[in-house]
Amino acid sequence: MKRILIIQTAFIGDVILATPLIEKLADLYPNGKIDFLLRKGSEELLSDHPKLNKVFVWDKRKNKYPNLLKIILSVRKNEYDLVVNAHRFTTSGLITWLSNAKMKVGFDKNPFSFCYNHKLKHEIGNNTHEVDRNLHLLDHLGRENKYMPKLYFSESDQRRVDDVVQGKYVTLAPASVWSTKQLPKEKWIEVINKIPIEISVCMIGGANDLIFCEKIISECDRENAINLAGKLSMLESAALMKGSLMNFVNDSAPMHIASSVNTPTRAFFCSTIPEFGFGPLAADSAIFQVEEKLSCRPCGLHGKRTCPEGHFNCGHQIEIPKDLL
Repeated sequence: MKRILIIQTAFIGDVILATPLIEKLADLYPNGKIDFLLRKGSEELLSDHPKLNKVFVWDKRKNKYPNLLKIILSVRKNEYDLVVNAHRFTTSGLITWLSNAKMKVGFDKNPFSFCYNHKLKHEIGNNTHEVDRNLHLLDHLGRENKYMPKLYFSESDQRRVDDVVQGKYVTLAPASVWSTKQLPKEKWIEVINKIPIEISVCMIGGANDLIFCEKIISECDRENAINLAGKLSMLESAALMKGSLMNFVNDSAPMHIASSVNTPTRAFFCSTIPEFGFGPLAADSAIFQVEEKLSCRPCGLHGKRTCPEGHFNCGHQIEIPKDLL
């Protein structure tokens, strides 16, 4: 295979969980050129990736369909030997179908799976991790090596981290796009209060998470809590998490960033469940979730904007251990 394209145009976490495909294909075809197609907003994750030739960025929010046509034309022009589509929905299938690639691979749930040379049944809820689901797309190409998510941050990313925090620290990523995936504010305060006072607490997230992080900090009696939400790039956040004593996350993108740099992780699962296959993969990782079986949990693959039952017991009833480190 001389030219290969991987497609994953979903969200940040999905792109990270598709990076093992890059690692495996680079091993299988060391002289091949591997490209990656993702949605605008995720491209920074793969900037300067040593095993990628090119990253295609599709802007879905502005001029979505004219931009889609440009992407299709660019993809066709490259005459790929192999297109691996890790995305399950219509537009990525259309890109794959019209790619004119010699071999097309993807999941059977995609409406354009009829055009695939190899397709795999996609099942959620059977404890298979999304990384393994993705890697199974390449089973027909051989090799049984284990591949993990992997991001590559730069020396400048590390220097930025060294400038903002010194000494021992932990990170907290308290926010989520989906509110029912987000551990309640009171629980995050409880987490912070159980961290030894000599250890700094770094709050991370996007610019939209700044106010939520500030509210948490304001209700803690702690001077060494630093609000870095919106102040670090994603790869700078990866570097920060790599050097942390522990990283406390929801079932969201920061959890997958932690997996990509194999750093100690404690993940809180509220409305979603690990059996969906999106849990932490770091060697030192643990999951905290409600012990009581709730008839309303899970309430969906991605959670909800608000608790459908109005009580949010899947978050409020999670017990925070005394010893978090």
